[in-house]
Amino acid sequence: MISDFQILFHKIDQSHALVQAVQKRINKLGRFCDQIMSGRVVLDSPHNYHLKGKVYSVSIEIHTAFKKVIVNQEQHNNHAHEDLYIAIRDAFDIAERQLKSADKKYRIERIHKVQGFSDHEAA
Repeated sequence: MISDFQILFHKIDQSHALVQAVQKRINKLGRFCDQIMSGRVVLDSPHNYHLKGKVYSVSIEIHTAFKKVIVNQEQHNNHAHEDLYIAIRDAFDIAERQLKSADKKYRIERIHKVQGFSDHEAA
């Protein structure tokens, strides 16, 4: 269960629609890992957008019971990220893959530990 998540805006005006889009993705993370304790999402607008177009960056930090997942989505050449909602989607897709992988590894390690204790006790 996700108990504490911050959404921060850096050089971007906060809007209800953006908060809802991020919150929806945060809630979806619970499907991939039930050990999420807290996290932070930072939505940022680069300072040099007049040179390359306004490409947004999204950073996500997720603290689970067993691992810290960090995603820094700073792709200044990805023109798809001129749309903040696409940048949010892409960053959360990466976070979901990392959480799935970490959760799977954690569950396998837990199973092996439990089996190891059972084998040790039986001997």
